[in-house]
Amino acid sequence: MSEREAGEISELNDERKTLESAEIGAVAHLYRGEVYRSTIWRTRLDTTTNWAVVTLGVALSISFASPDASPLPLVLVGVLIIFFLMLEARRYRYFNVWRARARWIETHFYAPMLYDGNLHLEENWQKVLANDYLKPRYHVDYLTAVGRRIRRNYLWILLIQSMAFAGKIAVHPTAVTSWEEAFRRADVGPLPGEFIIGFGAAYMLAWSGLAIWSDRNDAKRAALRKTDSAMG
Repeated sequence: MSEREAGEISELNDERKTLESAEIGAVAHLYRGEVYRSTIWRTRLDTTTNWAVVTLGVALSISFASPDASPLPLVLVGVLIIFFLMLEARRYRYFNVWRARARWIETHFYAPMLYDGNLHLEENWQKVLANDYLKPRYHVDYLTAVGRRIRRNYLWILLIQSMAFAGKIAVHPTAVTSWEEAFRRADVGPLPGEFIIGFGAAYMLAWSGLAIWSDRNDAKRAALRKTDSAMG
């Protein structure tokens, strides 16, 4: 289909207010397909979260295996956790497409049909869906996807990592008695403990700030919508 034909599809059948039984059946099958795809990608999101949790668990086991064990695994595991976060955010952008389409069909096709037996095609919801199929695109940007995954799961994982590192420094090999001793225990090779602890604090503040920004951005997007439901 040419760009001209694709652009003109929203102008066709402006007077049409009903769907035939065969077309309703086709939309039902379409909905089933979108639910299936969103379920598959939801499973993929859970997989990367599980990887992050398991990796952190391994680092905890190594660092707390004995009082003399190094806290370094708790530092290095942060690299893997962020890698899984980035991977999950990319997967979330795909998941959000299928989820948004399924939700759009639920709110504009099934709900009106069940509520009052009218599909309300005059609202042109079907054209919004058709254009989304004609010109597929992500419904959220990458940074928003990262922020949403931090809010849902990764902020807690990062907090546990930071608290575990602080706990390791505080209790092993013996209870810490001063800030100077805590800084010396946090030393990693040539990097002084002051740098490691300062970087860790900035690390947590940065991800927390991104989560807060994402939440406010989502609230702003919702306030700008003309209807209660929207794609993405």
